[in-house]
Amino acid sequence: MSAHAEPRRPATVDVLSARSWLFVPGDRGDRFAKAAASGADVVVCDLEDAVAADAKESARAEVVRWLGAGGAACVRINAHGTPFHDADVSALTGIRGLRAVMLPKAEDPRVLAELGDVLGPDTPVVALVETALGLHRAFELASARCVARLAFGSIDFALDLGAEDAPTPMLYARSSLVVASRAARAAAPVDGVTVVLDDPAVVEAEAATAAGLGFGGKLCVHPRQVSAVNAAFSPSEEDVRRACRILNSAADGGAGRLDGQMVDRPVVAGARAVLRRAGLEPVPDDPRRS
Repeated sequence: MSAHAEPRRPATVDVLSARSWLFVPGDRGDRFAKAAASGADVVVCDLEDAVAADAKESARAEVVRWLGAGGAACVRINAHGTPFHDADVSALTGIRGLRAVMLPKAEDPRVLAELGDVLGPDTPVVALVETALGLHRAFELASARCVARLAFGSIDFALDLGAEDAPTPMLYARSSLVVASRAARAAAPVDGVTVVLDDPAVVEAEAATAAGLGFGGKLCVHPRQVSAVNAAFSPSEEDVRRACRILNSAADGGAGRLDGQMVDRPVVAGARAVLRRAGLEPVPDDPRRS
């Protein structure tokens, strides 16, 4: 992990560029501060799958209390159409410390637009794609004004399709989310969770694969997964050195040659993207137009 440019990350990471998104059950207030100290770019207080129906109300109150007392997190609310959705949205609207809202089972751009109108322009929404219909409408979801990023709920998606949650069956869906995000000029999507908790090599491999496909981050279910995810989505020191050499070799703006390989405009653009991810070049004001 030491080969990666972790020290260059700012203390507060923007939702648009966050790599690691660590879930913590909304009814476990004793874990919120520990999650915030884990090194994760974003803590996700979960009011949905991690909380039993009879604990929804108390979990919501616990999350609101922590956010209002100085905590900072994204909150995964309950899906639209469930008995808990409206109360979640109402309780969170205007709460200090709310960095984003994650909407599960995202399928309808109109629902996202309505959610954005209620939350206001200062609260970005992460649309969690977990169904075939959601994937079919991925471009529309990513294009919604309030949506900062798409995220992939691979477990529920596989269940919806009756498919295996494995690399090959999920490859089409993952690539589709990357393409839809880029076509909508949204930030790179966030990949789903790795359920294996005791083998760091598994999360390292899955995070590296997601980064190679064009994802910009990954959901985490345990603090032990955070460092591997951060590393996978961060340029290594060698990546940064090579990017600098590419820019130096193309200083005159024309095509060139470096280490036996052609250096032209797309290669230079890729080098600048590496430096942006390392925090060494400014990020465009509007990532949707980058």
